[in-house]
Amino acid sequence: MVAVEVVEVTDELKNAYDVVVIGGGAAGLSGALMLTRARRSVVVIDAGAPRNAPASGVHGLLAREGIGPAELVERGRAEVRGYGGQVVSGEVSTVAREEAGFQVALTDGRSVHARRLLLATGLVDELPDVPGLRSRWGRDVVHCPYCHGWEIRDQAIGVLGSGPLSVHQALLFRQWSDDVTFFSHTLPSPAGEEAEQLAARGIRVVDGEVASLEIVDDRLVGVRLTDGSVVKREALAVASRMVARTGLLSALGLRAVEHPSGAGEHVPSDATGRTEVPGVWAAGNVTDLAAQVGGAAAAGAAAAAQINADLIAEETRQAVAARARGAVPFSAEMESRVCEAVLGNRRHGL
Repeated sequence: MVAVEVVEVTDELKNAYDVVVIGGGAAGLSGALMLTRARRSVVVIDAGAPRNAPASGVHGLLAREGIGPAELVERGRAEVRGYGGQVVSGEVSTVAREEAGFQVALTDGRSVHARRLLLATGLVDELPDVPGLRSRWGRDVVHCPYCHGWEIRDQAIGVLGSGPLSVHQALLFRQWSDDVTFFSHTLPSPAGEEAEQLAARGIRVVDGEVASLEIVDDRLVGVRLTDGSVVKREALAVASRMVARTGLLSALGLRAVEHPSGAGEHVPSDATGRTEVPGVWAAGNVTDLAAQVGGAAAAGAAAAAQINADLIAEETRQAVAARARGAVPFSAEMESRVCEAVLGNRRHGL
């Protein structure tokens, strides 16, 4: 006879948690899994707007190559819940500092207290204003050669000049196809070393602004310029401006800043994910703009280990102080219940 554990799935929030994870993608769920396995009380609050939703599959992820983004999230949620964690649908509106941690308020009026925060809200891709581009995003309009290069290998690939990394992007996609065209669009035509590099790799340069994409039978067939000419292409690479989702933490003084690469804005953090705001860690694309799913998941797990270590250090200090006062030590379970009760009382002004 096989024993089956029944896990109750509920959106009902408790008063307090050791850790509130904001964002339920690869980074957030991986961090939550690590923390629940460390016997921490954890809730993941997920607004349900993953960056990779338009993609047909996740690539470069060992043992899960090609898995659908939605399926990966559902598997991750089930694993977190299997260890006693919660995954709650909702959007965080504000986060405020409290004496014993943070108060996290949701847009639907609910609120919860956290001793620590893991920020895994990801980023938003800001795309050039070209008709037809957004609707093809994640299909035949792509950004990352390591995510999509194999799928468009040997096709006629265009690269839209849209930012400081566009020429580099064209050189990368040349690895997957001999037929790559760089559209300067609103950028100056490549000159000097960049022009020499493109020519040496056989990458054609087309000057002039792009007016729209040509779509036939639900597939990209070309790029139309403002002069009316059409250059046949089967895929188009675009370097989006990537902006971290951080507005909800502005009250804590945590804001996105320009990334050194010029590719967008991110939340600075150290190698462990620790931000400049005490008690707040960040993982995934919110701090690392270039992280793929595997890297984001690894960063979430690493940040979670550091959060657990930080909580252990705090609890040890408290235990030492209690022992010095002659207090009787108590179990981790009792400590968690006391912590929740104290935070709950503070919430109600008691």
